[in-house]
Amino acid sequence: MAAIRLKGSHTVRPCDPTWIGTMALSEWDQIGCVTHVPAIYLYRSPNRSASAIAETLKDSLSKVLVPFYPLAGRLQWIGNGRLQLQCNAMGARFIEAECESSLNDIGDLFLSPQHRNLFPSADYGLPIHELPLFLVQLTTFRCGGVTIAIALSHAVADGPAALHFMSEWARITRGETLQTPPFHDRSVFRAGQPPLASSPRPTLDDFPEYGKPALLLGQSDTSEERKKKTTTAMLKITKAQVEKLRKMANDSREKPMARGFTRYETICGHVWRISCKARGHRKQQPTAMGIIIDSRSRMRPELPREFFGTATFDVIAQSMAGDLMSKPLGFAASKVRETIEKVTDNYVRSSIEFLKNQKDLKDFQDIHSLLRKEEGPFYGNPNITVVSWLTLPLYGFDFGWGKEQYMGPGPYEDDGNCLLMHSPEGDGSVVVAMCLQEAHMDEFKKLFYQDLL
Repeated sequence: MAAIRLKGSHTVRPCDPTWIGTMALSEWDQIGCVTHVPAIYLYRSPNRSASAIAETLKDSLSKVLVPFYPLAGRLQWIGNGRLQLQCNAMGARFIEAECESSLNDIGDLFLSPQHRNLFPSADYGLPIHELPLFLVQLTTFRCGGVTIAIALSHAVADGPAALHFMSEWARITRGETLQTPPFHDRSVFRAGQPPLASSPRPTLDDFPEYGKPALLLGQSDTSEERKKKTTTAMLKITKAQVEKLRKMANDSREKPMARGFTRYETICGHVWRISCKARGHRKQQPTAMGIIIDSRSRMRPELPREFFGTATFDVIAQSMAGDLMSKPLGFAASKVRETIEKVTDNYVRSSIEFLKNQKDLKDFQDIHSLLRKEEGPFYGNPNITVVSWLTLPLYGFDFGWGKEQYMGPGPYEDDGNCLLMHSPEGDGSVVVAMCLQEAHMDEFKKLFYQDLL
């Protein structure tokens, strides 16, 4: 692919006055991934000039930032590793770029780290109060196609909220009106309020997701594992193969259950077992899997689906690698289910109270490891983290020139990261994007399909 040339960078502010003031963030807004999360959309034939596309997108972005005004604000440190959101209408960053290649020349956008130049880059060397929360890069190609790549701060919005924003932005670009206003009230998480005087006070034993990840036997830290090169594979499971996996899991479950394993529980269990085998773990090796939970439907009363913030958080399933590898798939799937089912309304609220009681949140944030180049949260070997986009409306973002030809995340380079996506064809198949150390990937791919042929 030819080099990408940046043509210009613009600040896009809300076109109408918005609420100005300080918005308290919940504890979940402030832990884990408080950096920017990238995604990209590819359109082959917009049938209009690059300048016309850019002006249309900037105009509609200024309109959608009115109801989604937090994205036009800036974060601010307030001490003890805590953040608040200044809703000040400073705006989003819009970058224009061009590439002399054709879209046919660029290959798989997801698998190639060389394509990172298609994505807007957040400069974490800047003071955080100067860093835009939403960045977008429009890149035009020789063939007339374009990519729209975004980077959106996870401290302001999680996946469901980000897709809600993208859907409304596309709708407004098409000349339609806002369909579903975002819900900005974070009071359900008691954002900005002190911890409750509860007894007994929640402890780390209650929430293993906030503890240190399991280490390889014989190692005292993760420094050696971090140095190893990684690679990513995109593995597709057909609907028939998904059902075959589910049957294997359900036929081998150890305890009677009121309902069978879901495809998510089954695929997570399968990926966890296979990663242990591919990595050559010993029987006594502890291993963990990070599972991302959306609390919207787990709180009582339920949060509105249009809640705009971070309502997702990690929980941890734990096991010995020997059990995962020697026992059938139903064992691994049951570990996933047990972990998910413990997330009740009480668990959600207790988790928040645990974080409120922490003197400093720095150890729970990945941004500090980026800034200091030090070790931060890491769930690589012997652990994995599975992010599911299976239930999210990933596709069909029409900005006025048709739906995208491709949608995907930014490059995956962290050992043990796994992303599940439903196929854009809507045929019931699932795409598993897995990042592992190069030394383990060939074995993982071989074992992944071994029981599915």
